Amino acid sequence: MRLFTWFQRFGIGLLATAMVACGGGGDGGKPNIVQIAQYDARFSILAEAVVAADLAATLSGTGPYTVFAPTNDAFAALLAELNLSKAQLLGNKALLRSVLQYHVVGAQVAKADVPLGKAVTTLQGGIFKVDSVSGSLTITDGRNRGSRIIQTDVQASNGIVHAVDKVLLPADKTIVQTAQALPQFSILVEAVVAAGLQNALSAPGPLTVFAPTNDAFAALLTELGISKSALLANVPLLTKVLTYHVVSGRVLKADVPLNTAITTLQGDSFSVDASLAITDQRARKANLTATDVLASNGVIHVVDKVILPKP
Repeated sequence: MRLFTWFQRFGIGLLATAMVACGGGGDGGKPNIVQIAQYDARFSILAEAVVAADLAATLSGTGPYTVFAPTNDAFAALLAELNLSKAQLLGNKALLRSVLQYHVVGAQVAKADVPLGKAVTTLQGGIFKVDSVSGSLTITDGRNRGSRIIQTDVQASNGIVHAVDKVLLPADKTIVQTAQALPQFSILVEAVVAAGLQNALSAPGPLTVFAPTNDAFAALLTELGISKSALLANVPLLTKVLTYHVVSGRVLKADVPLNTAITTLQGDSFSVDASLAITDQRARKANLTATDVLASNGVIHVVDKVILPKP
């Protein structure tokens, strides 16, 4: 058992040494990314999946690539989460290719170069982001699930491998669908439907939505002295207010321009200060209470007050 554990831990180094001796590998005898997965027991399911998805040739190519490689335990957890068997997952080539390509970046990104808090674009086309949490690098995937990077900077002849403890999944919900799944946005969803904006907010975008909670809408009704039904029936006002909460492009928290006019789809602008407080066109303040809720067509930031454009 000790011998197996030792070999499992240092197998990558042994493989590289053996390949140097035999003249194998593409870069000074280093194994390529696929070979690393094939010769490290922790990645045996990943290696199977790469072959089943017909991605072995791609990931053995010149690259460079960065692969966020899920361990066998990560795949076992995914199968339980999706209620699938391994055979079912490996047999669904379209799903498998999408998921695996979502773990690959078309550039060499060492740990020191990971752009914290910013969108990382994958070969699949979707994005995820990486943050430093209590000294560990944590990925937020397109479905707002968390995965820890548990090993970094494994060098391959055609790139770098980072090991992760959870399989990442690309986004499967639009901004509207994401809001519909969160109870605190039920009035916002009603308002979007009443204004006929659901198709616009489900379009490819990308868009950034500063989304008011139900409590924010309740406070607005009191402030304006109107009922919810009266607000929802006033489509011109509703459209003006809602589009004031939408910015073109995907703007994650790390990229929000501070103390600068941010132009909205409605046409007016607002500003955000260093404490993440918004000042709207009526000099009212709202706070960002949560950020970077990812969706397939953009991102949602949660605000505690409905912001208002010019009267």
